[in-house]
This record gives sequence, C-alpha cells and structure tokens, in this order.
Amino acid sequence: MKIHCWGSRGSVAVSGKEYIKYGGDTTCIEVTGADGELIILDAGTGIRALGNRLETEQRLSVNLLITHAHWDHLSGFPFFAPIYDKKCHITVYGPQPTQLSLKKIVSKTMSAPYFPIDFKDIQANIAFPRMNGKDYSIGSILVKTIPLRHPSEGVGYSLTQGGKRFVFLTDNELGKKHSNGLRYNDYVGFARGADLLFHDAEYRAEEYKKTKGWGHSAYLDAVKLGLEAKVKALGLIHHNQERTDTEINSIVKECRKVIAEKGSKMKCFAVAKGYETTL
Repeated sequence: MKIHCWGSRGSVAVSGKEYIKYGGDTTCIEVTGADGELIILDAGTGIRALGNRLETEQRLSVNLLITHAHWDHLSGFPFFAPIYDKKCHITVYGPQPTQLSLKKIVSKTMSAPYFPIDFKDIQANIAFPRMNGKDYSIGSILVKTIPLRHPSEGVGYSLTQGGKRFVFLTDNELGKKHSNGLRYNDYVGFARGADLLFHDAEYRAEEYKKTKGWGHSAYLDAVKLGLEAKVKALGLIHHNQERTDTEINSIVKECRKVIAEKGSKMKCFAVAKGYETTL
C-alpha cells in the first residue's frame, strides 16, 4: 500500500508562513493498493487538490471512507472534482448503520443556503453501501473498523494488504470514554503490531485539562498507545489549528525522547501534507 497525506490539520484549515512544513489543509489521506485500489480517508479540505489530480489521471473509481460527520472531515467534499464527472463511480463508507443516514450526512455539505449546487445535481454515480460495523474488502485490501471515542458517532479504520497494516484513528480521545467509544485496551488491541498508526495528537497536556471531552487526545497519550500496541511507526495527526511548524517540531522531539527512555524502537513523526510512504 502507498499512503499519501493531503491534509493533516484539525478543526479548521489554516494558512501562513508558520504552517508551511506541516500544511494547513484538514484531514485527507490517500491509500493506493498494490492492485491499484484507491481509498480516500476523510474529505477534509485536502481532498480538493487530490480530486484535481484524479481528474487529470482520469481515475474513474473512488472509495471514500468517512470517519465521522464533523465539518473539518467533510468540508472538502463539494470541491472534490470527481463528483462532477458523470463517468466517475464513488463508493462512500462510514460509521452510520444505514445507507440513508450516511447519504443524508454527506448531502448536507451541499444544500441551500450554504452551497450553490445541490447534492442531487452532481454528476458522479455515488453509492452508499450499508456497513453495520462489519469488516469488508476493497479489492485485496481488508478493511476493519472500530468505534471512536468522539462526540457523536465515528469510526476508525484498519487497512491490511500483503501482510502490511495501516491503522487510522483520528478524532479519538484516549483520556475519556465517550458513550459510543470502547475501553482503552480495545484500541491497544485494534492497533496491535501495526506497521503504521496515525493517531489524533491535537493537544498538549496543559491544553487537554481545558478541552477534556472534546474528542481529541494529548500527544503523549497517543505515544503511550503506540508503545503499548507495539506499532512499528506512529504518525501524530490532527494538528491543532494554532500549532506552528516550530511547535510541532518541539512536540516530535519530546515524543521521541519519551520513546527512547522506554527503550522502544518505535518511529515517531508528525504527519505533514505531502508525506508519502509505501508499506
């Protein structure tokens, strides 16, 4: 699998010279399988640039996996060029138990008076299969899900192909159990042995004292999870909208120090727009 980040910011897109290294677009991750399967995780503002590339390449089959319905993870959808291409087939997966509820959530991104083009007027063929929390396959990629610890309904994903596994747990609050979430140890088990884990790391410890319950993790909690799950590499994601490149560099340095003190060889980095790796 090839993994490419088009956006790693949380809550709202930002711009400015202090955000150049890690980027300002909200969450969007592209995964390309060994057989050419195309999976997109979330439709934050980063999906706009990805869509432009897909149109140039004439990629006509897209699988979009939505983690949850908060705006920063859906706001790029109306600007995703393939939805205006009648030759394109888009399959949308998500945490909602029924086809109609997921379609309703996505269609709200394109409704009056908030957007000039209505969802029903887009050209692409869009399907919303009913998931009910079950495992499924997209080509030869096995997709497993887990409920997130986040306000309202949400889901994390595990993608496995050829013995390699990528786990995506954004907007997951390790410090508090929400009504729809599971026990902490369930997330340790879900991530166990992953080749790469992207986990929400929005807050510093002192910030989290004021934001507990908002659905995001302190970055050292994400490190703790990665260590206990014995993942090979941890990518910190969903960077706070105020977090500058310099501050993120400092966070990574602190995390690596903690990891070294634990005697672990786990790699740790902050996910930046443009980051790419192959598992």
